Amino acid sequence: MGRRAAGVLAGCLIACAGLLYLTAAGAVLGPFLLWPRTRAGARAALTAGARRIAALDRRRRGALFGDRFPLHYTPRDGQVLRYVAARTYAGTVTTVTLALFAFGGVLAAVFLAALVTGRVGVAELLGQLLLGGALLFLGVQGLRSLYVLDARLARDTFGPSERELLRRRIDELATSRAAVVHAVDAERRRIERDLHDGLQQRLVALAMLLGRARRPGRTPEQADALLRQAHEESRAVLTELREVAWRVYPSALDGLGLREALGGVAERSPVPLRLAFDVPDPLPQLVETAAYFVVSEAVTNAAKHAAATTVSAELAVSGGVLTVSVRDDGGGGADPAGSGLAGLRGRVEALDGRLRVSSPAGGPTIVTAELPCV
Repeated sequence: MGRRAAGVLAGCLIACAGLLYLTAAGAVLGPFLLWPRTRAGARAALTAGARRIAALDRRRRGALFGDRFPLHYTPRDGQVLRYVAARTYAGTVTTVTLALFAFGGVLAAVFLAALVTGRVGVAELLGQLLLGGALLFLGVQGLRSLYVLDARLARDTFGPSERELLRRRIDELATSRAAVVHAVDAERRRIERDLHDGLQQRLVALAMLLGRARRPGRTPEQADALLRQAHEESRAVLTELREVAWRVYPSALDGLGLREALGGVAERSPVPLRLAFDVPDPLPQLVETAAYFVVSEAVTNAAKHAAATTVSAELAVSGGVLTVSVRDDGGGGADPAGSGLAGLRGRVEALDGRLRVSSPAGGPTIVTAELPCV
């Protein structure tokens, strides 16, 4: 309570300083603000002084009221000028109100002394009590409203307002929803391409081998050779079908968990994959799925496009956030806007996470995803 009272008094002093500054700066810079050629420079000079007063007021709110504002948020010039003007008005009214409270206290002491000495009658006593009570109520309500106004002005100026935060959140949700829809469509097209260009061609080749083996006139040796080829082709079809199924959704996540699913990625990876897994507790299913696809897609890109010889993946939980970092020693130059990484970004941002890609020319490429676990 004492700190807040000190904060209100400090706000009154800063408001008086703001009043003096606006009065002096307005008198000096007023003519230059009216002339179009000098308006920009005069406005910049006026804003520079207003920013110093606003910064002092921001420190007051942080030190005496415990407010926490975004560190890297810089209000616009117009916001700063409006804040200083509004705070000057509110602080001046607060100062006048507090002065009236002090004056009322003096009058109450004088009236009490007159009451003790018997110079005040009952009718006058009742009238003074009624008038004093009404003025006290109005003064307290006015101070309370000014206190709330002070906090709201600081919140709207030194950090995004509630309306701005809500607007940003709506934009983020709309963007992430569109990204998820795009990622789902891209996955469907990729699955269709894998089935058409891979499995379908292999099944056609398998059918042709079986047809040739059944063709009349084949010697037992020729038929046996064709059947062996068909057998090898069927094994290749099963392997590719398993790969496609894992790319759609890894069933090991449901039965064995994220660690074992990533172990399967390491076994199937064409380049050596070193895995560091420091996740003590089970994770939400959606988080595990997103983490799996981040590692799987990053490893696939490193093998196909970066000519990497080694890949390392680290997973750790800190502060309720799962951090997935995949690093390869390839040639770099990965495009963060590419279809694969864009799909990963949509999947991660749909969970309120963030995906960062660092891939300078010459490497290394580092893909980092931060996924909230709550």
